[in-house]
Parts: sequence; C-alpha cells; structure tokens
Amino acid sequence: TKQPKKSANENGTPAEKPTKWLFKSEPESRMEKGVDMKFGFSDLKAEKDGVACWDGVRNYQARNFMRNMKVGEEGFFYHSNTKIPGIIGLVTIVREAYPDHTQFDPKDPHYDPKSDKASPRWDMVDVKYNRELKRYIPLPELKSLHQAHKSSGGPLRNLALFTSARLSVQPVTEEEWNFILQLENEKK
Repeated sequence: TKQPKKSANENGTPAEKPTKWLFKSEPESRMEKGVDMKFGFSDLKAEKDGVACWDGVRNYQARNFMRNMKVGEEGFFYHSNTKIPGIIGLVTIVREAYPDHTQFDPKDPHYDPKSDKASPRWDMVDVKYNRELKRYIPLPELKSLHQAHKSSGGPLRNLALFTSARLSVQPVTEEEWNFILQLENEKK
C-alpha cells in the first residue's frame, strides 16, 4: 500500500507534529518585581513528586506549543541565562495545558491585566523530573553541530534552539531528539 505523503516545511524537511520539546529555564537567581525567577533542574527535582507547573510563558507561539503537548511526551530541560547554557536533563509532560494562574495575580511578574478569567490568554503544562543526562550538553557544542549540519543536511540543521532562539518552549523533532540524546554518551 502507498504511504500518504507528508507535507514539508519551508526547509523541505517533513513537517511532523512535534512530540518532543525543549523547555528553557534560568538556574540562577534573577529578581523581577521582587520575585526570584530562578528555577533550575535541581529545583524541579526538589518539588513534591518532582512535578511543577510550567508557568509564566508569555509568547503566543510558545503557548500554542504547550497547548499541543500530550501527557507522556518528553522534553529536554535547558538551562538558559547562565555562564554556559545547555541541556541538563529530561522531563515528562504529566498534565496538558490549562490556564496559567500567574496571569491573574497583580503581584506576579507574569501578570497580564488584559487576560480575562472567562477566556484566559495564557496556559501552562505540568512537567515531571525524569532524569539528569549523563553529561551536560553545552550550547557551544550544540551550536557547532547545528552549523555543521546546516551545510551537511545533518539532524540538527533546523534545530529550533537556533532558528527560534527567543522561545522558552520549543518543539524538537524525533530526529533531533535521538541525535541529542546520544550525545550524552560521548566523552567531552
């Protein structure tokens, strides 16, 4: 039997519905409106049952990605805004998108006065600590691979970490996921 054709994105690669993700978070203290924005991988692990809501996302594209997430899907936990950013561990989605409570709290740095409780603008998901990678995969290593793969057609050629860098929640293709995951076994 014939397989249905997959549509392609602007780069000519198969457009697949993402089932893997990358979540960026800041592992070091940064105060905003009197609130420490720090939330590293060790903070997630320390939460009850290793579960936390992924709140405070205020970008429509990142919010829409979260709305597409399903329970059981996995993601990379990425430390950003630190001396050497990089991927530190794995998380699992344990609750699908629901209204982000911080949008309604005037004392919260993520407060959105235009958001309406009857029709919330912002959502969040719950993620669970899965495991730490065997080694930290630093941004410079990923960037070097991305650059090489752009010219060779390798797995990281379209990695959202570099093509949509501003997003705090990003899709990761199965090909990218598998390639990055095998990096943890390489000695550096």
